[in-house]
Amino acid sequence: MTSADIQRGSRGSAARSFSARAIVSTAAALIAGESRGHPVRALVAVLAIAAGVAMGYAVQLINGAALTELASTVNSLMGNADLEIRGPRTGFDESLYPRLARLPEVAAASPVVEVDARIAGQDDVLKLLGVDVFHAGRVTPDLVGRVAASRANRLDLLAPDAVFLSPAALAWTRLKIGDTLTVQVGLRQVALRVAGTLPASGTSVRIGVMDIGAAQWRLERLGTLQRIDIKLKAGIDAATFARQIAPLLPAGVAAVGPHDNAHRTSQLSRAYRANLNVLALVALFTGAFLVFTIQALAALRRRAQFALLRALGVTRRGVLGLIVAEGAVHGLLGAIAGVALGYAVAAAVLHFAGGDLGGGYFEGVRPRVQFDAAAACLFIALGVAAAVLGSMAPALEAARAQPAQALKAGDEETRLQPLHRARSLLGPLAAIVLGVAAARLPSVNGLPLFGYAAVALLLIGGVLAMPYIARTVFDALPHTQRALPQLALAQLAHAPGRAAIGLAGIVASFSLMVAMAIMVSSFRIAVDDWLQRLLPAPLYLRAAPAGDSGFLSESDQAALAATPGIARAEFLRSTQITLDTRLPPVALIARPIDPRNPGARLPLTGAPLIAGGNALPPVWVSEAMADLYRLQVGNRIALPVGGQSVTFAVAGVWRDYARQFGAAVIDETDYRKFTSDTRATDAAIWPAPGVSTAQAAARIRERVAGGDRLSFSEPGEIRDASLRIFDRSFAVTYLLEAVAVLIGLFGIGASFGAQALSRTREFGVLRHLGVTRGQIAALLVLEGALVALLGVASGLVLGTGIAAVLVYVVNPQSFHWTMSLHMPWALVITLASSVVLAAALTALWSARSALSVDAVRAVRDDW
Repeated sequence: MTSADIQRGSRGSAARSFSARAIVSTAAALIAGESRGHPVRALVAVLAIAAGVAMGYAVQLINGAALTELASTVNSLMGNADLEIRGPRTGFDESLYPRLARLPEVAAASPVVEVDARIAGQDDVLKLLGVDVFHAGRVTPDLVGRVAASRANRLDLLAPDAVFLSPAALAWTRLKIGDTLTVQVGLRQVALRVAGTLPASGTSVRIGVMDIGAAQWRLERLGTLQRIDIKLKAGIDAATFARQIAPLLPAGVAAVGPHDNAHRTSQLSRAYRANLNVLALVALFTGAFLVFTIQALAALRRRAQFALLRALGVTRRGVLGLIVAEGAVHGLLGAIAGVALGYAVAAAVLHFAGGDLGGGYFEGVRPRVQFDAAAACLFIALGVAAAVLGSMAPALEAARAQPAQALKAGDEETRLQPLHRARSLLGPLAAIVLGVAAARLPSVNGLPLFGYAAVALLLIGGVLAMPYIARTVFDALPHTQRALPQLALAQLAHAPGRAAIGLAGIVASFSLMVAMAIMVSSFRIAVDDWLQRLLPAPLYLRAAPAGDSGFLSESDQAALAATPGIARAEFLRSTQITLDTRLPPVALIARPIDPRNPGARLPLTGAPLIAGGNALPPVWVSEAMADLYRLQVGNRIALPVGGQSVTFAVAGVWRDYARQFGAAVIDETDYRKFTSDTRATDAAIWPAPGVSTAQAAARIRERVAGGDRLSFSEPGEIRDASLRIFDRSFAVTYLLEAVAVLIGLFGIGASFGAQALSRTREFGVLRHLGVTRGQIAALLVLEGALVALLGVASGLVLGTGIAAVLVYVVNPQSFHWTMSLHMPWALVITLASSVVLAAALTALWSARSALSVDAVRAVRDDW
């Protein structure tokens, strides 16, 4: 071995030793130095990750708190019961109770009357339960009232006017022990005395309990029960017992356990929660693109620094680790800040708005936020993963650079050439094709997982295609004789790498803005059109704005129809039935329907089945019901009506945006034929010619006993109220969209700021050639506007494609509703103008720091 070989080996050993010993300290110093030198870009990267993590963690905490509270309440109300025999909202015959209670497997059984009661002076309802205190004490002791010590009279438990309220109900009604609770029953008022409290009924759910006999009498539920709580003898399996008693139960009555109740409660908001979580992850995904933009441009600007490290002995793996570690640090800081911010947001939302997140699923529930360590760790990991993912491509490119070449000035763009070669389209096209294929796949366990995957693949494919699109578009732009525009076009056409990096953030954020705007607008327009089809009468009334204690009796209906000035009145009865114990109940609506022309009252999605003669009675099912229960026009379905199973023929499918788990409409005549129920809950009114709606409402109030408690609305008022509820249900969606917009605008600023600083040599040469600072600033503004215009145009196309997936795949698979796609041009143009203006202004702002460098100093590295 020669001395030269020994010296080379010694140098190599020293280099490896340097890399091993100093890499950690060097990385820490470089990361800290970069953050101190460019604090704004570091802060933007941290905030981008923090925003996504905060939204996701807040949604998780709010939903988790609401579900935990509801599950706790369900368990509290079931007490020691092993099974709950539950029927429709109208109830079932009370004779079932003694038959079940005498079964040898049953240790105790407690009958229950359950009514969602309208309380005077309140818009919401109070759940009132009627229980037999002697049996409830053995099965559901939490439902036995506690008489106030100052009024210790145990007979109040059986008093016909006594009610016991939970602490939440007392706070909600602003009543105290001894006060009077006024309940609407039909169109009359029933006064109940608050005799005490309930020992345990959850911390936030409103509930009241009274004697079962008093409840049946005072609430007009004679002879019926809504449920029976059963405690089995030791050693009896609940599932086996439920199967054994199934033949004994009337149609529409089922035995369910605590797990089934919790599952059904969770199912109510499952799709809504999943979509909110995905939207939060979208904000995090957008933050990852912003980190990519910042890291890619920072890596280009620091190529000479990395090349020097390589020359000093740092390995490619060391450079890769340095950049990834820098992204991970930003991600970790952002994720920790996001968890803290998310907790604060969740606490504020639960305190001021409740746990329903605008969706209306948890109304009346006021849970408290609880720190979830597992979810916090998960979102911190997601935040770090997003930042690392955004840093990976720039890190790999920097690690592959040859030190000798990278030390030369002007090498930055040559490293970006592979980005816009023709073969770079293969990856984007593959992602887009896979996205289209995924959009055609069915849901997984009721969730549009492939739909979410399709959105992600389309977004990734569209962003990856931007380098080639940028080169093609800027090459094709016509030349001009003016110096500055021509210089801008030449820069973008022949050095499109930096533009492509900036485009990634613009396209990612703007496409998601457009997609969300189209989806929400399409849904809102569809709801508006649906309401116009569904509300043909000039005036509508309800016995009570909420609950099932208010109703129109047969005599009330007759008096209303005979009111002078009323040309016609149609009455509607709405209740709930259970078809599958694993799913929430289905709405059963009875109203006058002409079977030869059902489209006059229902917004049908297709041609109806017109049957005649002795055919089966028709039923028109909603889209959600048809989807959940696999129904088509012409199918037969057995519905529990009046305690018996009645076979109907599916005569049509109609569009319903109010009930996510299905609704069935049958003719009022058929409903009354199969049941003894003659009550109505709503009415459509057609005043006589010359009679205004206000006059008609006033005459009905005078004519019908208790008419002052009726709620009247015109179609316009109903549409306005429904759209306000719609906007409230999308409040969190709007917030998440605003976060995505904010992250996108931050990304634009960071992108152009970094580009301007990385081109200081170029600006120095232009200054030597006589170009003024103002002209260079104008050049940057023009380049920023052109890049933003291309990003906006591309984002519009990509966003429309993503919106199509949301409208035609994600929405039907999540909520079982269909709609048409509508483009909100005014909003899209406003968003596009904002993005272009932001790009131009941030390019101008970034020019200040770039042009502050002396021209000689800027180009001295080339001498």
